[in-house]
Amino acid sequence: MRNKLDLKFWLGIGVSIFFMTLLFRKIDFNQLLTALLRVDYFYIMLAIALTFLSYFLRAVRWHYILIPEKRIPILSLYPATIIGYMANNLLPARLGEFVRAYILARKEGLQAPTVFASLVIDRLFDGFTVMLILLFTMFTLRLPHGMAEAETVLRTGGLISFILYSCIVIFLLLLKGQTSRTIEWTGILLKPFPQKLADRIIPLLGSFIGGIRLSSKASNLMAILISSLAVWLFCIIPVDLVLKGFDVHLPFTASMFILVLLVFAVMVPASPGYIGTYHYACFKGLSAFGVPESTAVSIALVLHATGFFPVIIAGFYHVWRNKISLNEIKGAETIR
Repeated sequence: MRNKLDLKFWLGIGVSIFFMTLLFRKIDFNQLLTALLRVDYFYIMLAIALTFLSYFLRAVRWHYILIPEKRIPILSLYPATIIGYMANNLLPARLGEFVRAYILARKEGLQAPTVFASLVIDRLFDGFTVMLILLFTMFTLRLPHGMAEAETVLRTGGLISFILYSCIVIFLLLLKGQTSRTIEWTGILLKPFPQKLADRIIPLLGSFIGGIRLSSKASNLMAILISSLAVWLFCIIPVDLVLKGFDVHLPFTASMFILVLLVFAVMVPASPGYIGTYHYACFKGLSAFGVPESTAVSIALVLHATGFFPVIIAGFYHVWRNKISLNEIKGAETIR
């Protein structure tokens, strides 16, 4: 396991260096510095504040997801959320999710795998909300003249992504509601493949779905849905605010489009903090709207910084306040 993590870490470093090289190879650094000095930092501070509001709303959603296990105060969920996102920025392979589960389980006396199962649901709602944003953006956003072909490709890709994700959600709902029958169907679908694959997947599906519980109460489900939309609204608005800070005025749907690109960018294996992939995706998204290269790179750097450094500082504060040792955070990997 250690060797796999080391390999992923160094591959991630290589990916980050590659994209940062692409980003800076044609940039005039004097223009880049000028753009950074001219930014209105009032908008940047507001963007940071709203980013923390999105983390708070994540804690609210987590509260409702965990209700079948235990009614946990949001004041306990929020520090664990911040520490988890801090760890995601500093550790490879998105280990922050395991840290987040471990910290809450330790504090509330829950089983860490049970808490981690709740984060699977958390990510499913994130993914579905992002797919909705993607679909809405693709059918409302008008890219600049001369990019009609790219617009068609994006719409098609967005629709296909939404359909595929919807199929995954439907499969998981069937797996939860009709576990035996769905596992039986899965076994039939896997027959053309080697038996070893079925022998590995079928037990995993059973144990995975057994650990996932979701409240059937309509008010709780509605709270999860509304908080999911609110989380992502307060992820989009900071993008729009950072653009305004650089005196770049684009439609709100452009900020939605850039955010979707960033979501896909952070899925690409890279160094901790998504360095390189995040910046290059932001740069390419802004370039599509004719934003000058130096300004686009400056926006990418500042936008990344607003979600990177403040949460690290806040995360270490909550680690200190809750008397959590760094060895405990490293030990969170053991729940994998």
